Amino acid sequence: MENLISQHKAEYGTSPEVIAQAPGSFNLMGANTDLCDGYVIQTTIQHTVKVAISRRSDNSLRFYAVDLNERKRTTIANLKYKREDRWANYIKGVMFEFIQQGYPFPGLDVSITGNIPQGVGLGSSAAIGVATAIALQKLFDFELERIQMVQSAYLSESAFMGKKEKLTDQFAAMFNIADSAVYLDVRSLDYANIPLKLGEYIFVVINSNVPIIPITDELEEIITTCQESVEKLNTKNQSVNLRDYSELDLKSNLGILNEYSRRLCLHIIEENKRVLEGKRMLQQSDPLSFGRLMNRSHESMRDNFEVSSPELDWLVKRASELEGCAGSRMIGPGFYGCTVSLMKEGILDSLNERLEEYERIFGFHPEYFVCRAPESAGIVYFNE
Repeated sequence: MENLISQHKAEYGTSPEVIAQAPGSFNLMGANTDLCDGYVIQTTIQHTVKVAISRRSDNSLRFYAVDLNERKRTTIANLKYKREDRWANYIKGVMFEFIQQGYPFPGLDVSITGNIPQGVGLGSSAAIGVATAIALQKLFDFELERIQMVQSAYLSESAFMGKKEKLTDQFAAMFNIADSAVYLDVRSLDYANIPLKLGEYIFVVINSNVPIIPITDELEEIITTCQESVEKLNTKNQSVNLRDYSELDLKSNLGILNEYSRRLCLHIIEENKRVLEGKRMLQQSDPLSFGRLMNRSHESMRDNFEVSSPELDWLVKRASELEGCAGSRMIGPGFYGCTVSLMKEGILDSLNERLEEYERIFGFHPEYFVCRAPESAGIVYFNE
Protein backbone atom coordinates (compact mmCIF):
# COMPACT_ATOMS: atom_id res chain seq x y z
CA MET A 1 0.00 0.00 0.00
CA GLU A 2 2.87 2.36 0.73
CA ASN A 3 4.00 1.93 -2.86
CA LEU A 4 0.55 2.96 -4.16
CA ILE A 5 0.56 6.03 -1.92
CA SER A 6 3.99 7.09 -3.16
CA GLN A 7 3.10 6.36 -6.81
CA HIS A 8 -0.10 8.37 -6.52
CA LYS A 9 1.77 11.29 -4.97
CA ALA A 10 4.49 11.15 -7.63
CA GLU A 11 1.87 11.13 -10.40
CA TYR A 12 -0.46 13.84 -9.09
CA GLY A 13 1.60 15.82 -6.59
CA THR A 14 -0.70 14.95 -3.69
CA SER A 15 -1.29 11.90 -1.52
CA PRO A 16 -4.48 9.85 -1.90
CA GLU A 17 -7.27 10.60 0.52
CA VAL A 18 -8.68 7.10 0.41
CA ILE A 19 -7.66 3.63 -0.77
CA ALA A 20 -10.13 0.75 -1.13
CA GLN A 21 -9.32 -2.88 -1.85
CA ALA A 22 -11.39 -5.67 -3.39
CA PRO A 23 -10.49 -9.34 -3.98
CA GLY A 24 -10.79 -11.39 -7.12
CA SER A 25 -13.38 -14.17 -7.16
CA PHE A 26 -14.43 -17.27 -9.03
CA ASN A 27 -17.27 -19.71 -9.36
CA LEU A 28 -17.02 -22.85 -7.21
CA MET A 29 -20.33 -24.20 -8.49
CA GLY A 30 -23.02 -22.77 -10.73
CA ALA A 31 -21.42 -22.30 -14.13
CA ASN A 32 -23.68 -20.03 -16.23
CA THR A 33 -26.70 -20.53 -13.95
CA ASP A 34 -26.68 -16.77 -13.43
CA LEU A 35 -27.86 -16.41 -17.04
CA CYS A 36 -31.27 -17.63 -15.92
CA ASP A 37 -31.55 -16.16 -12.41
CA GLY A 38 -30.27 -19.35 -10.83
CA TYR A 39 -28.00 -20.18 -7.91
CA VAL A 40 -24.23 -19.90 -7.57
CA ILE A 41 -21.49 -20.60 -5.05
CA GLN A 42 -18.60 -18.15 -5.32
CA THR A 43 -15.45 -17.66 -3.33
CA THR A 44 -12.74 -15.02 -3.30
CA ILE A 45 -8.99 -15.15 -3.74
CA GLN A 46 -6.09 -13.44 -2.03
CA HIS A 47 -5.25 -11.51 -5.21
CA THR A 48 -6.69 -8.00 -5.04
CA VAL A 49 -7.16 -4.63 -6.71
CA LYS A 50 -6.52 -1.36 -4.88
CA VAL A 51 -8.01 1.97 -5.98
CA ALA A 52 -6.64 5.25 -4.60
CA ILE A 53 -8.51 8.55 -5.00
CA SER A 54 -7.88 12.21 -4.22
CA ARG A 55 -9.97 15.28 -5.05
CA ARG A 56 -9.11 17.90 -7.65
CA SER A 57 -10.07 21.57 -7.80
CA ASP A 58 -11.61 21.25 -11.28
CA ASN A 59 -13.91 18.78 -13.10
CA SER A 60 -11.17 16.69 -14.70
CA LEU A 61 -10.95 12.95 -14.11
CA ARG A 62 -7.50 11.39 -14.39
CA PHE A 63 -6.68 7.72 -14.15
CA TYR A 64 -3.29 6.10 -13.65
CA ALA A 65 -2.64 2.33 -13.85
CA VAL A 66 0.52 1.85 -11.81
CA ASP A 67 1.28 -1.67 -13.06
CA LEU A 68 0.84 -0.74 -16.73
CA ASN A 69 2.29 2.77 -16.43
CA GLU A 70 -0.72 3.95 -18.45
CA ARG A 71 -2.78 7.09 -18.13
CA LYS A 72 -6.31 7.98 -19.23
CA ARG A 73 -8.32 11.15 -18.74
CA THR A 74 -11.75 12.66 -19.25
CA THR A 75 -14.12 15.10 -17.53
CA ILE A 76 -17.25 14.64 -15.48
CA ALA A 77 -19.32 16.13 -18.30
CA ASN A 78 -17.81 13.68 -20.79
CA LEU A 79 -18.12 10.45 -18.81
CA LYS A 80 -18.79 7.80 -21.45
CA TYR A 81 -17.52 4.43 -22.57
CA LYS A 82 -14.54 4.44 -24.90
CA ARG A 83 -13.08 1.17 -26.13
CA GLU A 84 -9.55 2.59 -26.09
CA ASP A 85 -9.83 3.42 -22.39
CA ARG A 86 -9.93 -0.31 -21.56
CA TRP A 87 -9.30 -0.71 -17.80
CA ALA A 88 -10.38 2.88 -17.03
CA ASN A 89 -13.90 2.11 -18.28
CA TYR A 90 -14.58 0.01 -15.18
CA ILE A 91 -13.79 3.04 -13.00
CA LYS A 92 -15.62 5.51 -15.23
CA GLY A 93 -18.68 3.27 -15.28
CA VAL A 94 -19.01 3.32 -11.50
CA MET A 95 -18.60 7.09 -11.46
CA PHE A 96 -21.28 7.42 -14.13
CA GLU A 97 -23.68 5.24 -12.14
CA PHE A 98 -23.09 7.25 -8.96
CA ILE A 99 -23.93 10.46 -10.79
CA GLN A 100 -27.02 8.86 -12.37
CA GLN A 101 -28.23 7.91 -8.88
CA GLY A 102 -27.83 11.46 -7.58
CA TYR A 103 -24.41 11.25 -5.95
CA PRO A 104 -22.27 13.97 -7.61
CA PHE A 105 -18.60 14.67 -6.94
CA PRO A 106 -15.85 17.03 -8.18
CA GLY A 107 -12.85 16.18 -10.35
CA LEU A 108 -10.73 13.27 -9.13
CA ASP A 109 -7.27 11.77 -9.46
CA VAL A 110 -7.36 7.98 -9.42
CA SER A 111 -4.58 5.41 -9.22
CA ILE A 112 -5.05 1.68 -9.52
CA THR A 113 -2.86 -1.36 -8.88
CA GLY A 114 -3.53 -5.06 -8.53
CA ASN A 115 -2.32 -8.60 -9.01
CA ILE A 116 -5.45 -10.45 -10.17
CA PRO A 117 -4.81 -12.34 -13.44
CA GLN A 118 -6.95 -10.59 -16.04
CA GLY A 119 -9.50 -12.03 -18.43
CA VAL A 120 -9.38 -15.61 -17.12
CA GLY A 121 -12.49 -15.79 -14.95
CA LEU A 122 -11.07 -14.51 -11.66
CA GLY A 123 -13.18 -11.38 -11.29
CA SER A 124 -10.53 -8.74 -11.98
CA SER A 125 -12.94 -6.27 -13.57
CA ALA A 126 -15.52 -6.74 -10.83
CA ALA A 127 -12.85 -6.05 -8.21
CA ILE A 128 -12.00 -2.74 -9.91
CA GLY A 129 -15.65 -1.71 -9.86
CA VAL A 130 -16.24 -2.71 -6.25
CA ALA A 131 -13.06 -1.03 -4.98
CA THR A 132 -13.98 2.16 -6.86
CA ALA A 133 -17.49 2.19 -5.42
CA ILE A 134 -16.24 1.67 -1.87
CA ALA A 135 -13.61 4.39 -2.21
CA LEU A 136 -16.11 6.93 -3.58
CA GLN A 137 -18.64 6.14 -0.89
CA LYS A 138 -16.07 6.60 1.87
CA LEU A 139 -14.50 9.75 0.44
CA PHE A 140 -17.81 11.59 0.08
CA ASP A 141 -19.75 9.82 2.84
CA PHE A 142 -22.53 8.90 0.43
CA GLU A 143 -25.49 7.16 2.08
CA LEU A 144 -25.19 3.90 0.17
CA GLU A 145 -25.72 0.33 1.33
CA ARG A 146 -23.25 -2.34 0.28
CA ILE A 147 -25.76 -3.89 -2.13
CA GLN A 148 -26.17 -0.50 -3.84
CA MET A 149 -22.40 -0.34 -4.37
CA VAL A 150 -22.47 -3.87 -5.77
CA GLN A 151 -25.20 -2.85 -8.19
CA SER A 152 -23.27 0.25 -9.25
CA ALA A 153 -20.20 -1.87 -9.99
CA TYR A 154 -22.39 -4.32 -11.90
CA LEU A 155 -24.11 -1.58 -13.91
CA SER A 156 -20.72 -0.13 -14.82
CA GLU A 157 -20.22 -3.29 -16.92
CA SER A 158 -23.75 -4.25 -17.95
CA ALA A 159 -25.19 -0.80 -18.70
CA PHE A 160 -22.23 1.54 -19.15
CA MET A 161 -20.10 -0.95 -21.12
CA GLY A 162 -22.87 -3.10 -22.59
CA LYS A 163 -21.63 -6.45 -21.28
CA LYS A 164 -24.21 -9.17 -20.71
CA GLU A 165 -23.18 -10.25 -17.24
CA LYS A 166 -24.70 -10.80 -13.81
CA LEU A 167 -23.48 -9.37 -10.53
CA THR A 168 -22.09 -12.59 -9.03
CA ASP A 169 -18.42 -11.54 -9.05
CA GLN A 170 -19.20 -8.12 -7.60
CA PHE A 171 -21.43 -9.69 -4.97
CA ALA A 172 -18.75 -12.16 -3.89
CA ALA A 173 -16.08 -9.47 -3.67
CA MET A 174 -18.32 -7.40 -1.40
CA PHE A 175 -20.06 -10.05 0.71
CA ASN A 176 -17.76 -13.05 1.03
CA ILE A 177 -15.77 -13.31 4.24
CA ALA A 178 -12.45 -14.90 5.15
CA ASP A 179 -12.08 -18.66 4.62
CA SER A 180 -15.60 -18.93 3.24
CA ALA A 181 -17.68 -19.16 0.10
CA VAL A 182 -20.91 -17.27 -0.56
CA TYR A 183 -24.08 -18.95 -1.79
CA LEU A 184 -26.25 -16.57 -3.82
CA ASP A 185 -29.77 -16.78 -5.22
CA VAL A 186 -29.36 -14.48 -8.23
CA ARG A 187 -33.11 -13.86 -8.52
CA SER A 188 -33.76 -12.74 -4.92
CA LEU A 189 -30.19 -11.80 -3.90
CA ASP A 190 -30.63 -13.90 -0.76
CA TYR A 191 -27.24 -15.21 0.29
CA ALA A 192 -25.39 -17.18 2.93
CA ASN A 193 -21.72 -17.38 3.86
CA ILE A 194 -20.44 -20.95 4.05
CA PRO A 195 -17.20 -21.62 6.00
CA LEU A 196 -14.78 -23.70 3.91
CA LYS A 197 -13.89 -26.27 6.57
CA LEU A 198 -12.66 -29.12 4.39
CA GLY A 199 -9.98 -30.65 6.59
CA GLU A 200 -6.79 -31.38 4.70
CA TYR A 201 -8.39 -30.45 1.35
CA ILE A 202 -7.69 -27.13 -0.36
CA PHE A 203 -8.85 -25.42 -3.54
CA VAL A 204 -6.09 -25.02 -6.13
CA VAL A 205 -6.62 -22.69 -9.09
CA ILE A 206 -4.61 -23.42 -12.25
CA ASN A 207 -4.29 -20.80 -14.98
CA SER A 208 -3.93 -22.63 -18.29
CA ASN A 209 -2.36 -19.52 -19.84
CA VAL A 210 -4.06 -20.37 -23.12
CA PRO A 211 -4.08 -17.10 -25.11
CA ILE A 212 -7.26 -15.11 -24.59
CA ILE A 213 -9.49 -15.16 -27.65
CA PRO A 214 -12.64 -13.12 -28.46
CA ILE A 215 -15.65 -15.24 -27.47
CA THR A 216 -18.32 -12.55 -27.27
CA ASP A 217 -20.24 -13.91 -30.26
CA GLU A 218 -20.25 -17.46 -28.90
CA LEU A 219 -21.50 -16.34 -25.49
CA GLU A 220 -24.11 -14.10 -27.10
CA GLU A 221 -25.42 -17.10 -29.05
CA ILE A 222 -25.65 -19.18 -25.88
CA ILE A 223 -27.50 -16.45 -23.98
CA THR A 224 -29.89 -15.85 -26.87
CA THR A 225 -30.57 -19.57 -27.27
CA CYS A 226 -31.34 -19.95 -23.56
CA GLN A 227 -33.71 -16.97 -23.65
CA GLU A 228 -35.48 -18.28 -26.74
CA SER A 229 -35.75 -21.72 -25.15
CA VAL A 230 -37.45 -20.24 -22.09
CA GLU A 231 -39.93 -18.42 -24.34
CA LYS A 232 -40.76 -21.69 -26.09
CA LEU A 233 -41.17 -23.56 -22.82
CA ASN A 234 -43.21 -20.81 -21.16
CA THR A 235 -46.55 -21.61 -22.73
CA LYS A 236 -48.48 -20.62 -19.59
CA ASN A 237 -46.40 -18.67 -17.09
CA GLN A 238 -44.28 -15.96 -18.70
CA SER A 239 -42.42 -15.26 -15.44
CA VAL A 240 -40.88 -18.73 -15.29
CA ASN A 241 -37.16 -19.10 -15.95
CA LEU A 242 -34.99 -22.18 -16.49
CA ARG A 243 -34.35 -22.47 -12.76
CA ASP A 244 -38.05 -23.34 -12.39
CA TYR A 245 -37.85 -26.34 -14.73
CA SER A 246 -36.72 -29.92 -14.13
CA GLU A 247 -35.16 -32.59 -16.32
CA LEU A 248 -38.62 -34.17 -16.52
CA ASP A 249 -40.02 -30.94 -17.95
CA LEU A 250 -37.42 -31.06 -20.73
CA LYS A 251 -38.25 -34.68 -21.51
CA SER A 252 -41.94 -33.87 -21.74
CA ASN A 253 -41.21 -31.07 -24.20
CA LEU A 254 -38.87 -32.94 -26.55
CA GLY A 255 -40.58 -31.66 -29.67
CA ILE A 256 -40.31 -28.01 -28.68
CA LEU A 257 -36.50 -27.61 -28.49
CA ASN A 258 -33.80 -28.76 -30.88
CA GLU A 259 -30.96 -30.89 -29.53
CA TYR A 260 -28.53 -27.98 -29.07
CA SER A 261 -31.06 -25.93 -27.11
CA ARG A 262 -32.06 -28.94 -25.04
CA ARG A 263 -28.46 -29.57 -23.97
CA LEU A 264 -27.93 -25.94 -22.99
CA CYS A 265 -31.08 -26.01 -20.88
CA LEU A 266 -30.17 -29.37 -19.39
CA HIS A 267 -26.83 -28.03 -18.21
CA ILE A 268 -28.40 -25.05 -16.46
CA ILE A 269 -31.17 -27.10 -14.86
CA GLU A 270 -28.75 -29.75 -13.59
CA GLU A 271 -26.15 -27.17 -12.54
CA ASN A 272 -28.70 -25.39 -10.37
CA LYS A 273 -29.34 -28.71 -8.64
CA ARG A 274 -25.59 -29.18 -8.17
CA VAL A 275 -25.35 -25.77 -6.50
CA LEU A 276 -28.04 -26.67 -3.97
CA GLU A 277 -26.42 -30.04 -3.35
CA GLY A 278 -22.99 -28.44 -3.15
CA LYS A 279 -24.17 -25.90 -0.60
CA ARG A 280 -25.30 -28.73 1.66
CA MET A 281 -22.05 -30.65 1.17
CA LEU A 282 -19.90 -27.64 2.04
CA GLN A 283 -22.02 -26.98 5.12
CA GLN A 284 -21.47 -30.61 6.11
CA SER A 285 -17.69 -30.32 5.45
CA ASP A 286 -17.85 -33.14 2.90
CA PRO A 287 -15.03 -32.53 0.39
CA LEU A 288 -15.30 -35.90 -1.35
CA SER A 289 -18.95 -35.44 -2.28
CA PHE A 290 -18.35 -31.84 -3.34
CA GLY A 291 -15.44 -32.99 -5.50
CA ARG A 292 -17.66 -35.47 -7.32
CA LEU A 293 -20.07 -32.62 -8.06
CA MET A 294 -17.17 -30.60 -9.49
CA ASN A 295 -16.37 -33.44 -11.88
CA ARG A 296 -19.98 -33.66 -13.01
CA SER A 297 -20.13 -29.89 -13.48
CA HIS A 298 -17.10 -29.96 -15.75
CA GLU A 299 -18.46 -32.85 -17.78
CA SER A 300 -21.64 -30.88 -18.38
CA MET A 301 -19.72 -27.73 -19.34
CA ARG A 302 -17.73 -29.84 -21.79
CA ASP A 303 -20.51 -31.98 -23.27
CA ASN A 304 -23.69 -29.93 -22.91
CA PHE A 305 -22.54 -26.31 -22.90
CA GLU A 306 -19.53 -27.04 -25.14
CA VAL A 307 -17.34 -24.20 -23.80
CA SER A 308 -14.35 -26.21 -22.63
CA SER A 309 -11.11 -26.76 -24.57
CA PRO A 310 -8.51 -29.53 -24.96
CA GLU A 311 -6.22 -27.70 -22.56
CA LEU A 312 -8.84 -27.25 -19.84
CA ASP A 313 -10.06 -30.84 -20.27
CA TRP A 314 -6.49 -32.10 -19.92
CA LEU A 315 -5.86 -30.10 -16.75
CA VAL A 316 -9.10 -31.31 -15.19
CA LYS A 317 -8.54 -34.94 -16.13
CA ARG A 318 -4.91 -35.11 -15.03
CA ALA A 319 -5.62 -33.36 -11.74
CA SER A 320 -8.54 -35.70 -11.03
CA GLU A 321 -6.31 -38.72 -11.61
CA LEU A 322 -4.05 -37.75 -8.71
CA GLU A 323 -4.63 -39.74 -5.54
CA GLY A 324 -5.82 -37.15 -3.06
CA CYS A 325 -7.79 -35.05 -5.56
CA ALA A 326 -11.53 -35.04 -4.83
CA GLY A 327 -12.57 -33.25 -8.02
CA SER A 328 -11.80 -30.64 -10.64
CA ARG A 329 -13.62 -28.35 -13.05
CA MET A 330 -13.10 -25.43 -15.41
CA ILE A 331 -14.00 -21.91 -14.28
CA GLY A 332 -14.48 -18.72 -16.22
CA PRO A 333 -16.28 -17.96 -19.50
CA GLY A 334 -14.89 -20.95 -21.38
CA PHE A 335 -12.42 -21.94 -24.12
CA TYR A 336 -9.46 -20.62 -22.08
CA GLY A 337 -8.77 -19.51 -18.52
CA CYS A 338 -8.55 -21.53 -15.34
CA THR A 339 -9.50 -24.72 -13.58
CA VAL A 340 -10.07 -25.30 -9.87
CA SER A 341 -9.27 -28.57 -8.13
CA LEU A 342 -10.13 -29.73 -4.63
CA MET A 343 -7.14 -31.70 -3.38
CA LYS A 344 -4.93 -32.52 -0.44
CA GLU A 345 -2.08 -30.07 0.01
CA GLY A 346 0.40 -32.96 0.18
CA ILE A 347 0.01 -33.79 -3.53
CA LEU A 348 1.15 -30.40 -4.86
CA ASP A 349 4.51 -31.91 -5.87
CA SER A 350 2.68 -34.47 -7.99
CA LEU A 351 0.59 -31.67 -9.47
CA ASN A 352 3.78 -29.84 -10.45
CA GLU A 353 4.89 -32.89 -12.42
CA ARG A 354 1.60 -32.94 -14.29
CA LEU A 355 1.89 -29.24 -15.09
CA GLU A 356 5.38 -29.75 -16.52
CA GLU A 357 3.86 -32.42 -18.76
CA TYR A 358 1.09 -29.98 -19.77
CA GLU A 359 3.66 -27.40 -20.85
CA ARG A 360 5.55 -29.97 -22.94
CA ILE A 361 2.34 -31.04 -24.69
CA PHE A 362 0.57 -27.72 -25.26
CA GLY A 363 3.41 -25.19 -25.12
CA PHE A 364 1.74 -22.94 -22.52
CA HIS A 365 3.31 -22.32 -19.12
CA PRO A 366 0.62 -22.94 -16.45
CA GLU A 367 0.58 -21.18 -13.10
CA TYR A 368 -1.27 -22.18 -9.97
CA PHE A 369 -2.03 -20.93 -6.50
CA VAL A 370 -3.74 -22.26 -3.40
CA CYS A 371 -6.98 -20.33 -2.85
CA ARG A 372 -7.12 -18.48 0.47
CA ALA A 373 -10.35 -16.50 0.72
CA PRO A 374 -9.54 -13.12 2.33
CA GLU A 375 -11.74 -10.63 4.15
CA SER A 376 -14.33 -8.90 2.00
CA ALA A 377 -13.68 -5.68 0.12
CA GLY A 378 -13.19 -2.55 2.18
CA ILE A 379 -11.20 0.56 3.04
CA VAL A 380 -7.50 0.00 3.69
CA TYR A 381 -6.43 3.65 4.00
CA PHE A 382 -8.27 6.86 4.83
CA ASN A 383 -6.65 10.24 5.44
CA GLU A 384 -9.26 12.11 7.46
